Amino acid sequence: MPSFRVSTPQANYDAIVERGCIKRISEFIPRRAGKVFAVATEDVWRLHGTAIRACADEVLFFPGGEARKRLSEVEALAEQMVERGADRSSVVIAFGGGIVNDVAGFLAAIFMRGVPVIQVPTTLLAQVDAAVGGKTGVNLVSGKNLMGSFHQPLVVLIDPDVLATLSDREYRAGLYEIIKCGIIRDAGLFRILDECSNSVLAREPNVVDRIIADAVRIKAEVVSADEREGDLRRILNFGHTVGHALEAETRYEKFLHGEAVAFGMRAAAALAEKTVGLASDARSSIDRVIAKYGPIPSLDRISAKSLAARLAADKKTIQGKVHFVLPVRVGEVRIASGIDDHVVLEAIEAALA
Repeated sequence: MPSFRVSTPQANYDAIVERGCIKRISEFIPRRAGKVFAVATEDVWRLHGTAIRACADEVLFFPGGEARKRLSEVEALAEQMVERGADRSSVVIAFGGGIVNDVAGFLAAIFMRGVPVIQVPTTLLAQVDAAVGGKTGVNLVSGKNLMGSFHQPLVVLIDPDVLATLSDREYRAGLYEIIKCGIIRDAGLFRILDECSNSVLAREPNVVDRIIADAVRIKAEVVSADEREGDLRRILNFGHTVGHALEAETRYEKFLHGEAVAFGMRAAAALAEKTVGLASDARSSIDRVIAKYGPIPSLDRISAKSLAARLAADKKTIQGKVHFVLPVRVGEVRIASGIDDHVVLEAIEAALA
């Protein structure tokens, strides 16, 4: 199975896609490391903890859920680390889904001004998105991931075997992030998702391993070229601008992150057709492939005006201008800003419909 090198000014490391690779975790813990702290939810530890139990001196349980992805939870975890003897030689293992990867990564970034972290994602969404690239953080009431830090891991261990325990809904939520990768940078990946949807949904190992590897390759390439989202890395936010607004509007309680991104991609495709010349058949193909991996929860009673109003609080809004990642064709996107509010509202309404 492949390994993808992420090379940034902060660190160089591998994102390894290999069935059973989490059993190799001891290979990546520094020889002079102090105490090793695994951060996990209780359900993930119960399902998969035996794979890393021998390497973890302490286990810190995070309650889980987007609503608990807050600074107060990071402080509570840090207090537990101090109580259990952590110091600057300690290592954190982020062992779980995207929320755990974000929270534990942020904990490692700020504990005693930074300790190493190993990312071990256990959901599909985390494997292809949150665990790779060093973006960590927590939410504010005002919006998603508004407090955080760039903190690159020692390694990312992506084991497709652990996906067997995911619910269908969680699995599909991760697939939306892979669809995103195809739209922004790889028309071939998008085509696989379109033509092989039955195999993907049946979790056939050959196709699952292929699409995970392709998505991780894309993420590694983009992060290596632009670690801190100064330019190219912004394309990874396709679907996230309106998606984050949907999550905040529903208090992070109704939609999984990938489901919100699916809606955001629909809105972005509608906006792209209106503003950057996305062909109508390309927009239709994007909507069709997203629909193949649905459904997402009901959008009834969601107000387009309320979602549009939340865009100003998005972290991608700069000097009052909302920046959108918009496809010009499948496999290529561009960044656009200064779009008339009425046009944005129409695109959101179209996606809601």
